[in-house]
Amino acid sequence: MRHLPTRTTRTSHGRVIGALTAGLLCTAGATAPAVADSPAPATATAAAPQSGNGLALTPPMGFNNWNSTHCRAEFNESMVKGIADIFVEKGLKDAGYQYVNLDDCWAKPQRNADGKLEADPVRFPNGIKAVADYVHSKGLKLGIYTSAGTKTCDSVGLPGALGHEYSDAQQFADWGVDYLKYDNCNNQGVDAKLRYTTMRDALEATGRPIVYSICEWGENKPWEWAADVGNLWRTTGDISDSWGSMLSIMKQNLPLAPAAGPGHWNDPDMLEVGNGGMTDTEYRTHFSMWSVMAAPLLIGSDLRKATPETFEILSNREVIAVDQDPLGKQGTVLSSTDGRWVVAKEMQDGSRVVALFNESGSAQRISTTAKAAGLPQADAYTMRDLWEHTTYNTAGTISATVPAHGTVLLRVAADRKWAAHPPAVELGLNGSPLVEAGRTAPLTTTVTDLGRTPAKRVSAALTGPSGWQIKPLSPTGSATVPTGKALTTRWQVTPPAGTATGTYDLTLAAQYRSPSGTRVRSSVPFQAHVVVAPPAGSSFLSDLPQLSASNGWGPVEKDTSNGESDAGDGNPLTIGGTVFAKGLGVHAPSAVEFYAAGACSAVTAQVGVDDEKGAKGTVAFEIWADGTKVASTGVLTNAMSAQPITADVSGAQVVRLVVTDGGDGVDSDHADWADLRMGC
Repeated sequence: MRHLPTRTTRTSHGRVIGALTAGLLCTAGATAPAVADSPAPATATAAAPQSGNGLALTPPMGFNNWNSTHCRAEFNESMVKGIADIFVEKGLKDAGYQYVNLDDCWAKPQRNADGKLEADPVRFPNGIKAVADYVHSKGLKLGIYTSAGTKTCDSVGLPGALGHEYSDAQQFADWGVDYLKYDNCNNQGVDAKLRYTTMRDALEATGRPIVYSICEWGENKPWEWAADVGNLWRTTGDISDSWGSMLSIMKQNLPLAPAAGPGHWNDPDMLEVGNGGMTDTEYRTHFSMWSVMAAPLLIGSDLRKATPETFEILSNREVIAVDQDPLGKQGTVLSSTDGRWVVAKEMQDGSRVVALFNESGSAQRISTTAKAAGLPQADAYTMRDLWEHTTYNTAGTISATVPAHGTVLLRVAADRKWAAHPPAVELGLNGSPLVEAGRTAPLTTTVTDLGRTPAKRVSAALTGPSGWQIKPLSPTGSATVPTGKALTTRWQVTPPAGTATGTYDLTLAAQYRSPSGTRVRSSVPFQAHVVVAPPAGSSFLSDLPQLSASNGWGPVEKDTSNGESDAGDGNPLTIGGTVFAKGLGVHAPSAVEFYAAGACSAVTAQVGVDDEKGAKGTVAFEIWADGTKVASTGVLTNAMSAQPITADVSGAQVVRLVVTDGGDGVDSDHADWADLRMGC
């Protein structure tokens, strides 16, 4: 897969490679170059499968520079050594991180007279072996990068390994390399299995244990054939530092669980945690879901600039233990209705890790049971919250109110010592968190006992921003809340007149005691949206405030196309040669919400793939009213003119505009909601 912006060509490795003349990309039918230093595959002695070499029996953990530096000058020997130092100083090595991996741009643009690779003398003046020696001196391992093509993915066109597999593999081994990421650019149309198997055999021939990472972007379904070729294989195109990108990749990787296991892993690409494009809540979801999916954990942020919150996420050993469990099972989806995801992972000790993941833009209750997660029948269970580091007992319900874009990660076991722990409680919010400035909105909170034991001396408190009036209309405390029962409190919430539209934080907190007297405090954040009713008549939605927005690449653009990177980098909205002055430019997968106040009747638009993608891109458009799909298109392509879409949204509080990828991945899926109007 490749993302191809209008002005430049971007490979799926995320590189901008200039004009199309910079190098052939997966050119079907191209003549294969001679494999000069490789034995002929038909007569070569069969090598042992790389995944059977005893390496990567748990998913590899480490660092890769690409997501934070790309090919900028800051990627150099000093940086790499600094990352190794930080691994030791910050406890990341002790937490399990081993590999310090170099990505593209480490090499000189040409091989030397002997056909050997050489390190860029500016970036790595002492050579790769010196860097490897330094990394090894810290008790860590070094990884390197090349492509299964004539050149790598960078615009400079650095030498790839196609036709040089055996000499390059030996050179990597001589340098002390422990890990190879093998990309897919400029592959000249040579069969993927042949290219990647040849490098497997070349690595095996060196006699050095080198973890083998296949990076062919999932184009040839490597999960079906690569278990005896590599230790891990990319299942998707490149990740970017955005909620939409991470979510799309997660959804593509989750169904592939049967292919993963010790020594052979699905790889949904590197971690973006700490790069700044997502919130810490979203980064915790990213880290949680990669761990539940038994994915490689390769840090993609510059740890020299990382915040304490980034280190806290990356070094959570209880979550890392989920990823590194020796049973090697990838989590499987139990349910995913309305963005409420339940994913369960079997652990070697018989416990189950359950991820309650909220895809939506508002807090939601997400629930399952110990039985559904695969646990045996028991009187009660222990339930460990892996982010809060607290253990409870539950009668069998596994449930939580999960903040927008958040994940509650729980490890549940049929443990006879369950009674030693306080009962789990679930904090809930009923009612719409949409409120107009100066007007009162009713909310109802619940504190529900999920445990086998009662919760004693229970109290609830709801707090919000300074100046907001939050008044209870019913009791906020109870002497006892038995199993399955709840303390229910009604509230009035009033933001001050003149409060600007936007999102504001509310917090529901509860205190209670276990039967043995242990005091427990629990809280959950909610988001209240201060909204303004849309004006009467017909309005362009690009002129109205958004309740929430998520986008596959870059931000949602107002009145221009999606440019994939920064706000304002798009072009005039153009579908089938027709230019539109108003609308939204998005990139699949995308969802944008607007407040309709129950006062609007219809949403209309002209929709399609923006012309800036040439012949590429397939998308489908949907309009939702208060959680019900009320209009949709079929799959639209760039060859089609703008298509009309109309939806009846009568009585809806919230209108949601959704774009999906058309079922074939998100490559080039620039979608336009042109002439987008709502009548009220």
